[in-house]
This record gives sequence, C-alpha cells and structure tokens, in this order.
Amino acid sequence: MYNYILSIAAVFIGALLVLIFRASNQKNLKLLLAFSGAFLLAITIFDLLPEVFEDNLFAKRTGVWIMIGILFQKILEYFSKGAEHGHIHLNKETYRVPKLLFISLGLHAILEGFPIHHTDGILMGIIIHKIPVAMILTTFLLNTKIKKVIILLSLIFFALMTPLGTFISENFTIAQNYYKEITALVIGIFLHVSTTILFESNEGHKFNITKLLVILAATTVAYLI
Repeated sequence: MYNYILSIAAVFIGALLVLIFRASNQKNLKLLLAFSGAFLLAITIFDLLPEVFEDNLFAKRTGVWIMIGILFQKILEYFSKGAEHGHIHLNKETYRVPKLLFISLGLHAILEGFPIHHTDGILMGIIIHKIPVAMILTTFLLNTKIKKVIILLSLIFFALMTPLGTFISENFTIAQNYYKEITALVIGIFLHVSTTILFESNEGHKFNITKLLVILAATTVAYLI
C-alpha cells in the first residue's frame, strides 16, 4: 500500500514546493533535475537491467523491447512537449487543460508503475523523478488561465496514473505474464528520459563541477539502496 501512497505523494510534494516557493530558483531546479536523471539512470542500470536479463533465453528480444521503449518515449514527447525531462513548450494563454500533454504523461506514468513492487529502489527513483516533473507541470498550469479547481483535478489525475500501473501489474494476469517485456519497455523509457535530462541540462557543454557532484551523489545513493 505504501507504494501507492508514496507515488501519489511525490506529485503533491512537487506541487506544494511550487506553492511555497513561488520564486523558484531555476539553477536549483536544474540541479534537482540532474539528480533525478542520474538517479533514474543508475537505478535502471543497477536494478532493472540485471533483472530482465537474468536467466533470459531471449536476451535479443528483450533488447528489442528496450529499443521500442526508447522510441515510444520519443513519440510521447511530441505530445508532452518535453515535460518528462524538464520543460513544457505550450501556450500559457490557454483556458483549457492540454489533453495531449496529460494523455502522454499519463501513459508514461502508468508504465513506470509496473516494476515498482518487483524491483528494489525503483520506487525511490520514480519519486525523485516525479517531484521535479510535478514542479514544472504545476508551474506551467498556474501560469495559464485555467481554473484552479481544474488544475487540482489535473494534478490528481496525474498522481493516480503511476499507482494505476502498479495495480494493473499486481492484479492482471496478462501483465504478469508479460512482465519482462513490459519492464524492458519501461527500461527504454527510463533510459531516454534520464539521458535527455542529463544532456539537456548541460548548457553550452561547459564543465559544471556542481552538476558533476550532484550526478555522482545520485549514482552513489542509487547504488547503496
């Protein structure tokens, strides 16, 4: 049950941080994104990859599913406008919730919920990933002309998607029968998102010692979990 509660709480922690610290520091947010990207990448490499390839007689087919995940995430980004890795390029003058944005984020969130109860550390990785994404999403929504109650309902919808994925993986036989394939798909999604976060946050390809230390810290924490 705590898997459900924590994955929901991550979204509202991100939203509350925006409400409490309205004048958000972009530099700190980028460092938080870099930490989340490095942590997600490390958890994927340390935990998820060994899991799907252990005693795997169809390793090449698993690799195909990972590539499908990478390409699928690339498609999702055309609709989410990059919200999964730190920015949203949409009209802030809108009065309506961007449906394609939330459908894309919802699909991403459902899939990332599948391996939570199977793999140590992945819950923490998803929480750390969701907090800055929720901050960016909340900031965007508050800067639009959408009604506050609609914003709240939209955030609730987003928060429930990851637990929905976990629920499906725990209670539907078809999801359990294809667990390795779905997890390989999720690995591809995580690889795309995490590496994009790390590469995009490196403005001008300049050496940044603070960012490097943040990445090393995230990798170390992921390894120790």
